Amino acid sequence: MTAFYHVCFAVPDIERAMRDLQWAAGVEWSAPASDRIGEWDFRIVFTTGGPPFIELIEGPAGSPWDASAGARFDHIGFWSSDVEQGSRRLRDQGLPTDFSGCPHGRPFAYHLVDSIGARVELVDLGRQAAFLAKWNPGGDPMQAIDEGSPG
Repeated sequence: MTAFYHVCFAVPDIERAMRDLQWAAGVEWSAPASDRIGEWDFRIVFTTGGPPFIELIEGPAGSPWDASAGARFDHIGFWSSDVEQGSRRLRDQGLPTDFSGCPHGRPFAYHLVDSIGARVELVDLGRQAAFLAKWNPGGDPMQAIDEGSPG
């Protein structure tokens, strides 16, 4: 599957989710990180060992990662050669933008895919080196969806 590199769960308790997945599946985790986008503080963590990764996000009520009603599958993530062009492509195919980090200086976007009850995330390939440095030091580069040139 081209450019697929992670699945993500929005969770109300990141430590509990890490512990439970470690017990259930033997996965190992990086250290969680705290961050902020827009008005929301959130915590994030990825499994170790290379792709595909499992990502957990703990965000406040009203945020793009609101899990106040309980943990849920949130999205499947793909690298994109051009997140803005990829977002246009998905919108043109009937998959509306649910949230974009681009206005906040973060080159990613979530698109609703009602048929699977989750979102697809496109992350601009320009962020891959920083991702690898933080979450998979020494890891090999990953493929991206080639958005091609505008039609």
